[in-house]
Amino acid sequence: MGNEGFFNESTEQSIVKARIVKKYFDAWSKVIVPRAKSKSGRLAYIDFFAGPGRYKDGKKSTPLLILESAIRDDDLSNMLVTVFNDKDIANTDSLRKAIFELPGVERLKYKPIVRSDEVGENIVQMFETKKTVPTLFFIDPWGYKGLSLRLINAVIKDWGCDCIFFFNYNRINMGLNNPLVEEHMNALFGIERADILRTNLINMSPYEREMTIVEKMVESLKEKGGNFVLPFGFKNDSGIKTSHHLFFVSKNFTAYEIMKEIMAKESTESDQGVASFQYNLVNQRWPILFELSRP
Repeated sequence: MGNEGFFNESTEQSIVKARIVKKYFDAWSKVIVPRAKSKSGRLAYIDFFAGPGRYKDGKKSTPLLILESAIRDDDLSNMLVTVFNDKDIANTDSLRKAIFELPGVERLKYKPIVRSDEVGENIVQMFETKKTVPTLFFIDPWGYKGLSLRLINAVIKDWGCDCIFFFNYNRINMGLNNPLVEEHMNALFGIERADILRTNLINMSPYEREMTIVEKMVESLKEKGGNFVLPFGFKNDSGIKTSHHLFFVSKNFTAYEIMKEIMAKESTESDQGVASFQYNLVNQRWPILFELSRP
């Protein structure tokens, strides 16, 4: 199944996810711009699974929100390089049209680049060997194909480069004990950790499974140099099970502090002032009933 499943409607979860990315981009770019001016004069935003630009209901998805921020800002309109990739030609055609129709898009010094590449070994090797300008990378696949530790490590290796990626917990949880996707799971966690998970998860409760999987993901990222990691969980429509996480990875403590504040404010609950780092639609819509349902 392709990314098109994401874009049939703009769920509240998708809106929150896009809002977190945009808020971080706005804060990150303000920190990066002064330094970038004295160096290459450029910074970048790269989205590997960009989608069609709009949801079926017409609401803008992340690429258009980022470009609108750049159009409104004098520095960004002159410095920001954007690359939007999606292997689905229908998505890239739609995205090009949506970008072309953005008011003020002609202000951008660097015309947005839209590509239709498969996210795989070639892209990983390119970023492993190429030095990049300060870049915010967004990796938002439908499932897990294309997402790997090597890719994440490659994109955050240079100064000013941070990564936000979608971690489809539902599918990864099922995939860990599925021999048909063993290679994908190994690429995501590393072979040793993936094998440990396959062995240890068998007798765990759902909550223990989730905490263990997320913990091992964080360990894998930190081991490869992603010193500062933040996972943000999203509950399913019932408000009981986790459907996915949004992970932030950086080598920079200031970047971590900025994203920590953003994610805390997007959390739907807190305990004695400590944010949950979760978005729960049930808690958001019916907070009293949700509190009553908790043990």
